[in-house]
Amino acid sequence: MQSSKGRPHTVGAGQESPVERFDGHDPGAAEEAVRLRYDDPWYDALASGWGESEEAGAPAAVPPARAAGAGGVAAADVYLEVQRSAAFQEVRRRYRRFVVPAFAAFFAWYVGYVVAATTVPELMARPVAGAVNVALVAGLGQFLTTFLLTWAYARHARLRRDRAALELRWDTQELTRGVNGGAS
Repeated sequence: MQSSKGRPHTVGAGQESPVERFDGHDPGAAEEAVRLRYDDPWYDALASGWGESEEAGAPAAVPPARAAGAGGVAAADVYLEVQRSAAFQEVRRRYRRFVVPAFAAFFAWYVGYVVAATTVPELMARPVAGAVNVALVAGLGQFLTTFLLTWAYARHARLRRDRAALELRWDTQELTRGVNGGAS
C-alpha cells in the first residue's frame, strides 16, 4: 500500500516497527521483556505495566513486597524507624538550612520588585543606558536570580545531601528486605 506521497507505510525496507513487535506478532520478545528485572529497589513494576496479566480480566500480579499481610505492617514500621533516625533528621535539617533562607531572600526580592514597580513608577522608569531602564534591569535580574538559585540548590543538594539520602535509601531497602524474608 502506498501513501499519498508515494512512500510505503512500513518502517524501513519491510522491517516491522518496535511497536508491532510487542503487539502480539512476536510473543517471545514480549515474554522476554516481562522477565526482565531491575535491581533498583524503588522500581515500581506495576506502574510501568510489567507484571500485569495478559488476560483482560485477570488481576495483575503483585510483587511480594507489596502484598498485603504481616510483612506490610512491619515494613511501615521500618519506614517510621528510618524517619525518626538521626541520619534522616540530618538530611532534613540540611535541606531546611538551605531552602528556608533562600526562599525568604528570593521572595523578598520578588515582592520588592513588584512593590517598587507599582508604588514608585518614576524610579522604575529612570533610564540606565539608552532605552534600558531600572524596571527592565530589575526584571532581567529576576530571571538571573532564578537561574542562580536553581544552580545553588542543585550544588547544595549534590554536595551536602545526595550521598546521605542515597545511603538512607539503600539502608531502608535492606531493612525492608529483611522484614519481608529476603523477597524484593
